[in-house]
Amino acid sequence: MFLADFSLGAGQTAPAAPKSAMFKSWSIRWQPARLVNGAPVAFRVTPPAHLESLSAKWLEHDVFFNFDPSRKIWYGIAGISLETPSGIYTLELNGTTKQDKEISFQRKIVVRRAKYPSIAVTVAKQYTEPSPEQLERISQEKTLKRDLFSRVDPEREWSGKFRPPVNAPISDVFGTRRTFNGEVQSMHQGLDYAVPAGTPVSALNAGTVLLARPLFFEGNCVALDHGQGLLTLYLHLSEIKVKEGERVARGQQIGLSGGTGRATGPHLHVAVRWQGVYLNPATLLNLRLQ
Repeated sequence: MFLADFSLGAGQTAPAAPKSAMFKSWSIRWQPARLVNGAPVAFRVTPPAHLESLSAKWLEHDVFFNFDPSRKIWYGIAGISLETPSGIYTLELNGTTKQDKEISFQRKIVVRRAKYPSIAVTVAKQYTEPSPEQLERISQEKTLKRDLFSRVDPEREWSGKFRPPVNAPISDVFGTRRTFNGEVQSMHQGLDYAVPAGTPVSALNAGTVLLARPLFFEGNCVALDHGQGLLTLYLHLSEIKVKEGERVARGQQIGLSGGTGRATGPHLHVAVRWQGVYLNPATLLNLRLQ
């Protein structure tokens, strides 16, 4: 079971303390302590009464909470879009007590803008000037991904800390502004690992295989649904080891790294989506979700 534990174990060095607020017996904490655009957020809430259910609105998205009876806290994961401007935003909490009484609370939270780098990338011409046939394929795959990725299962499948998919250095970070062949511009919406082709790739956490097939830009791609709108995607694989609809465990091998699709060479690209919003995988991997 996931425990949103912000305490330190023996021999650990204290990180920056998560923010907290206490108003009328509500306790609201979040990590990371400094929230920026593109970041996933782990909320931990202690309400003033025993609740049957707790939900929230954050940046116009629904946030699903689960209860940890051993710690008497509610916890959930949310996110902040790369396009979100700096400002003060409201987390709106709504709960139902065991006596069917509705209670609510609002907390103002500061979000800042992060600075992301820019790079130029050279790829095969077909990825910047696709043929009519390729444009048709791209359109069909865009519709497929939109339909698949828009589904939100309120049940949680992930459990505990998310783990890296490979043991390798990071070659490109999340949020990089990329120019392809001097023309096409995009935002790097994931994390790249420098691995040779054929490196085993494992699932960041437990989930269901939502997609496992070759795509034009992504190459051989696996998408895992971890529940509550949280997805992880693994791109440019040389081989896919799972099937759509299959349940996988955290750390289970799902494929082999490669250089398929729009890639400059063999590597692993990992992306995180939360309810349609791309988030920084490095931050998710650093969340203390014990």
